[in-house]
Amino acid sequence: MAKSNGSISPNNSQRSVPEETPGIFSRLRYSPFLAQLVIIRRCNLSCSYCSEYDKVSEPVPTEVLEERLRKLKSLGTFGISLTGGEPTLHPQLPDLIRRCRKLGFFRTGMISNGFFLRPDLIKALNEAGLQEMQISIDGVQANDTTQKVLANLKKRLQLLREYARFRVIVSGVLGACPPHEAEEVLSFAKQMGFVRRVLLLHDSNGQMKSSNGEVKTFEKILGQLPKTFVDFSNYRRRLVRDGAAPFKCRAGSRYLYVDEDGKVNWCSQTRSVWSKSLMDYTRTDLREQFYQYKPCHATCTLGCARSTSQLDNWRAQPGFNS
Repeated sequence: MAKSNGSISPNNSQRSVPEETPGIFSRLRYSPFLAQLVIIRRCNLSCSYCSEYDKVSEPVPTEVLEERLRKLKSLGTFGISLTGGEPTLHPQLPDLIRRCRKLGFFRTGMISNGFFLRPDLIKALNEAGLQEMQISIDGVQANDTTQKVLANLKKRLQLLREYARFRVIVSGVLGACPPHEAEEVLSFAKQMGFVRRVLLLHDSNGQMKSSNGEVKTFEKILGQLPKTFVDFSNYRRRLVRDGAAPFKCRAGSRYLYVDEDGKVNWCSQTRSVWSKSLMDYTRTDLREQFYQYKPCHATCTLGCARSTSQLDNWRAQPGFNS
């Protein structure tokens, strides 16, 4: 996506949406592969690079979240990921996961900073049917930027290895600590038997923000990790090599980010750009946002938006000229 004066704005002038095909075929063509649902905005941490938390928000009431989950299911959503803030601060987290499984989402996951993981909670998540947990770790030693480091989380990761029956994904993040620390994070994750990923820290618009040293370390680590479906587009290498990796972003359709107020946004970093109430969302909205050109696509680092858009890269999107 191209930026203008550091901001992102939608471009509607070039959009020409094809006629909708009715029935189940239309549903399959535009339904979300993944929805991220914010269940609480509050977080116990204050990482200086993060714009996705506050210190005062109450948990979203369970009955409200259940209504949103039913709505997401009715839109044909394939997978659900509960997020925040820090979702382990929600007192009904296991019940929400249990509800996701009962509704029949194909995959139910969550994103956590890991600080509140303990045996009783991990066992409760097992019993509820959690299938996947993602944890990103910024380095080894804490600094003024982040506390989300291996020194603070090693014991929590060991508890996950001992008790978790769900898949654990650990992402080493470059940008908040010395680059070599990401290698140590992923080495420990390998010892624990977890799925490993490497990420680049993005700015407040979700755009790439990395030094030469971080880029070199990133390329080194990426060459050592097993290749996943997300990596088949090779977008991370193109980002660090060329500074841009254009893609036809299908956020608002294949990927939904639903904030604590129940608003669908393109992603966590574009909440001030475009939104619409989930409860008013229709399959027509899915179709319209599928074809909506997002001007921030070229330097976007958000893997959730890129991976869910990848399957439809061959399909037209007015305004995309790459």
